[in-house]
Amino acid sequence: MKKTFTTKNVAGMAVFSALSFVVYLLELPIFAGTPASFLELDFSNVFVMLAGFMYGPIPAVIVTVIKECIHILVGTTGGVGELANIIITTSFVLVPSIVYRYKKGFKTVILTLAIACIIQTAISLVVNKYINFPFFMGSVPFVPNQVSENAFSALWTYVLAFNLIKTLAISVL
Repeated sequence: MKKTFTTKNVAGMAVFSALSFVVYLLELPIFAGTPASFLELDFSNVFVMLAGFMYGPIPAVIVTVIKECIHILVGTTGGVGELANIIITTSFVLVPSIVYRYKKGFKTVILTLAIACIIQTAISLVVNKYINFPFFMGSVPFVPNQVSENAFSALWTYVLAFNLIKTLAISVL
């Protein structure tokens, strides 16, 4: 832990948090004109992933939490979307950043990013079904009602496609 929280590393995490937040504000609609027009692509996780490769998994999660905490101030989800993003982003950065600590190399990066894309996409479906959709459909998270179940059933393919596109784009960058 002493090596993780050196002055240099903490300053680097602060820079990555700031860059990640600024890029977070530049969202691009993926499915404009569809019922899933609320799904917007941002590239903020590129900086989270870089922090994970440079400093390790704990700093990557810290960068994620800082980025999302700042976003609460300008976001419109009341913290629910930010909580969901923390869970989803953490699921994306953990495998690559942990494995890279022990086995460096381009092949390792490619393989672990591919695994991370699959994990993050699966976790995003669970988070959307049990947290986002119930909350935004007027229910209590983890207690889906019929309205949120119907909405998720109608839109889950968009959520799946969106998260595959997002993770692949971030992985390529």
